[in-house]
Amino acid sequence: MVSRVIPVDPFDLVVFGGTGDLARRKILPALFRRFCAGQMPETARIIGAARSDMSDASYTQMVADALREFSPGAQSHADRLRDFLGVISYVRIDAMGEAGWAELTQKITSVDRVEAYYFSVAPSLFGPLAERLQGHGLADRNARIVVEKPFGRDLETAKALNATLARYFDETQIYRIDHYLGKETVQNLMAVRFGNMLFEPLWNSQFVDHIQITVAETVGVGGRGEYYDRAGAMRDMVQNHLMQLLCLIAMEPPARFDPDAVRDEKLKVIRALEPVEPHHIVRGQYNADPDDADTYPDYRTAVGNPRSRTESFVALKTHIANWRWAGTPFYLRTGKRMRERSSEISIVFKETPHSIFAEDAGRHRNVLSIKLQPNEGITLGVTIKEPGPGGMRLIDVPLDMTFAEALGPDGGETVDAYERLIMDVIRGNQTLFMRGDEVEAAWDWTDPIIQGWTDRGDVPKPYDSLSDGPDASAQLLVRDKREWRKI
Repeated sequence: MVSRVIPVDPFDLVVFGGTGDLARRKILPALFRRFCAGQMPETARIIGAARSDMSDASYTQMVADALREFSPGAQSHADRLRDFLGVISYVRIDAMGEAGWAELTQKITSVDRVEAYYFSVAPSLFGPLAERLQGHGLADRNARIVVEKPFGRDLETAKALNATLARYFDETQIYRIDHYLGKETVQNLMAVRFGNMLFEPLWNSQFVDHIQITVAETVGVGGRGEYYDRAGAMRDMVQNHLMQLLCLIAMEPPARFDPDAVRDEKLKVIRALEPVEPHHIVRGQYNADPDDADTYPDYRTAVGNPRSRTESFVALKTHIANWRWAGTPFYLRTGKRMRERSSEISIVFKETPHSIFAEDAGRHRNVLSIKLQPNEGITLGVTIKEPGPGGMRLIDVPLDMTFAEALGPDGGETVDAYERLIMDVIRGNQTLFMRGDEVEAAWDWTDPIIQGWTDRGDVPKPYDSLSDGPDASAQLLVRDKREWRKI
């Protein structure tokens, strides 16, 4: 089965911060892969914009080097690489002043083209960029802006940011990007839920025992220490990535698959989240690697703050106050320097109400596992008889629902999240992007949790590098006679 690629309309894409790490690692390689796939028209134009003093030729060389480093296969597509570099240009620009804006305006002169502006810059520059885009006549009806997280650091700053962007752009023109929502398996989750009669009737508290969402990383804070120590795992991961995954799992079926219908249902979930009790929260900081403390120091050393109380790990238990999920706990955890890199959603169904088998057959539960990384896929754990003689012994086996064999080698094409999301911006499809009221509702739930542990003076619990996190995290589930699924 060959994937069908539908070309998008001609567009101009300006990448503010076009020399930065995100542009080099993600944005430009994503555009190149879509160019090679035939989805990006050759009449498209990509304009890098940054403070660096560079010519078109030097910027093009930087892009070529980035693609060879971060886009596997670029070397073997020399002709396509040359053609792609032909649509690249550069403008030296001052986000806080007027330098470069006249030149940029001259480049964006065509009518009836989509105009997209990617803010791959610090949030403090979002407002000045939006203001100057409007001031130079670039915020017209064809314009769209792409905004990277963080979307504020609390409810107050999120509201201020939304209000600033709203002064210059309509909500339908603002694309708040969360790359987790661009993953193939996240969208497949919606297809499995709403495209099959099999699961939706069971998708409620009557049949689901609990739900776990885990995002574990083996890396530490790396070069993000200064930012991360101001944010922590709650702001950096839970308020956005894990919150969005929770919404897709828990939301009601939308009336139709369009942006506002989907986002309306997600918003209802966030507003129905119950406050988190202090004893249902575990925070941690990773210790140094005992075998190589120089390369992998402890969290406080890594961020340069020996008295830091910022969490590199957080686990919590929450509930959703509605008819569908009343009584079903949701367990969320995320952390750095964990044992394995893994992002997984697990829907753990209840045991059968009565077992007809002997006690030695054991108790078994079906688990629907949605794996987001490192290997995307969906599996359903089913209980079967263990093969062979010797009585009725039950075992759990995975039923693979990634359908790689059924779709064939071409149908299983892996598309990076940024590829899909950037093309959605060009198409004007906001389904996989957060709306302003979603962001504010998420902060409205998150802020009291952070304020609570700040007021209590809670100190994060230490945990070993490359472990499953603090021991108290396991106890969070043990108290409920449950356990975390293995990372």
